[in-house]
Amino acid sequence: MKNIISLYIIIISISLFSQNQKNIKYDETWESLSKYNETAEWFKDAKFGIYAHWGVLSVPAYANDWYPRNMHIEGTDEYKHHVETYGEPSKFGYHDFVPMFKAEKFNANTWATLFEKSGAKFAGIVAEHHDGWSNWGSKINPWNSVDMGPHRDILGELSKAIKKKHMKFVASFHIARNLQIFKEEPQKWLNDTSYFPYNPKMPTASEDSLLAKMYGNISKEKFSKDWFGQLKEVIDNYSPDLIYFDSQTQKIPEFYRKKFAAYYFNDAVSKNKQVVFTHKEGEFPKSVSLEDFEKGRMNKITKEYWLTDETVSVGSWSYTNTLGLKSSKEIIHVLIDVVSKNGALMLNVSPMANGIIPQNQQNILLEIGKWLKTNGEAIYGSRPWFVFGEGPTKQEKSGMFLDKIIYTPQDIRFTTKENTIYAIILGWSGNNTSITLKSFTSKVLGDKIPEIKKISILGFEGKIPFILDEAGLHFKTPNQKINDTAFVIKIETKK
Repeated sequence: MKNIISLYIIIISISLFSQNQKNIKYDETWESLSKYNETAEWFKDAKFGIYAHWGVLSVPAYANDWYPRNMHIEGTDEYKHHVETYGEPSKFGYHDFVPMFKAEKFNANTWATLFEKSGAKFAGIVAEHHDGWSNWGSKINPWNSVDMGPHRDILGELSKAIKKKHMKFVASFHIARNLQIFKEEPQKWLNDTSYFPYNPKMPTASEDSLLAKMYGNISKEKFSKDWFGQLKEVIDNYSPDLIYFDSQTQKIPEFYRKKFAAYYFNDAVSKNKQVVFTHKEGEFPKSVSLEDFEKGRMNKITKEYWLTDETVSVGSWSYTNTLGLKSSKEIIHVLIDVVSKNGALMLNVSPMANGIIPQNQQNILLEIGKWLKTNGEAIYGSRPWFVFGEGPTKQEKSGMFLDKIIYTPQDIRFTTKENTIYAIILGWSGNNTSITLKSFTSKVLGDKIPEIKKISILGFEGKIPFILDEAGLHFKTPNQKINDTAFVIKIETKK
């Protein structure tokens, strides 16, 4: 009887909590918005996600994702290529690529299945890049995938397919950079805060309302109002769990940024769900949004959760005919390092304009998934330990756009979960090789050295004898290779 009463009380408490949550209303002030938990529980546990740079910018398949801008700058390699291939930009502008973006082989279920096999817990796509193209049927932006190009609701198809696989859905917005702010100052046309350079000889300077919308040649007030309106469309129609913002969001007046955050949070409360959105370099307060480090990360454990966005490719976020690729080992090492310091990794893929993710990119994703299938216990749902790692390879600074770091089998990263510590060795140390984890000493942990019950290696059935003394935790690798990329020592402790 007591158990039944206790269960009844718990059910009532949960019900009241949910009702109270639904009654919360966030105002359009940073003070009010900061009361929302900016880090969702699902995000703390998910650790790894995938998204894609895909749209009209995939059509030229040349140079990189800045082709749409650079094709309009006389003297650049992209401009020369464009003239030779399509003609002068004044006669064949970026908007003329729109009918060539057909997405004829795009299959949202195929993408979602690949992302699931890759070990992603959240996934999605660029909803709108700097180029002013919307991958959904926008009522505000006529340059959209339902009314033009493929005539398909790309965001909608992916949202359904990804959620069906029980992954959280991501929509990223890069559109703030599209706003032209220097058209009155010719000497600043090429300033990078605007994606399309104003040039009276090219469509980027057109006063035609349709073209002006694509190229960002409109008033700041109109642009900002549309920015909020398009975000509202995506929230209302696709309910993304994570919204990622690229740089230059500070170009949007604070009034509209607050309006967005309040709308997103209140919508989440009404749906009884947790949402997250990101920012770069302080463009939103950390009290409401997680910081993102593009091609970078922190060099220490932080109290705040954060995101690293990386790309499977080298040299471009969108597809090109000469696209270079990173190795799965390099990406897995970044993931491990990020997670050990309280971050998560969102990896970009670069589909071709027809909607196919090239097989060489798929292979990398599947290799990551294979590693996570064996070792994901040390990643998903984990938290940082007292120290993030040890070893000779150092990351000197935190931030974005860091130089490539090559790790060795002497580099170790730690995570923890309940009564277990995971030591992840970044490479195969060799068969029957002695390893000492020097972090398990009073010099590092003080009086917090754990009492160890057992250690084992994920993916290996044999026993691993160990010794814990003043010099650290000692053990030997098995007499067989476990994994060239990284292997995990599972250290179970007593309560």
